[in-house]
Amino acid sequence: LATRLERHQASGLKLATWLRGRPEVTQVLHPGLPDAPGHALWRRDFLGASGLFGFLIRPCRKEALAAMLDQLELFGMGWSWGGYESLLIPAHPETCRTAVPWQQEDHLLRIHVGLEDPDDLIADLKTALKIASK
Repeated sequence: LATRLERHQASGLKLATWLRGRPEVTQVLHPGLPDAPGHALWRRDFLGASGLFGFLIRPCRKEALAAMLDQLELFGMGWSWGGYESLLIPAHPETCRTAVPWQQEDHLLRIHVGLEDPDDLIADLKTALKIASK
């Protein structure tokens, strides 16, 4: 398990760092990134991270978002509970947040980076993100 979690963390940080440079992405919500909300608390309280994080993409039509998700070949759709596979799914915090309302217009995507080669995952996301920006 320790070996697997190290891989999730390393691959997750690689994808998070790559996503930060994408024009379609407006924010990456990975606690291991120095500019992430809550990074100081994460650094104080944790020794590492998993491959689970979120990122925001620019607003697009629902059809474009659906086409983007359909384009993905290496990511399944679903909520990760610590599995080995990579998953990506839209999240809708505006439907469940009560203390502080979610007021983002950008689409929030929840990603779990699994054990696949991170360069292959990046290539898959690169192709799919281009579709969402059309």
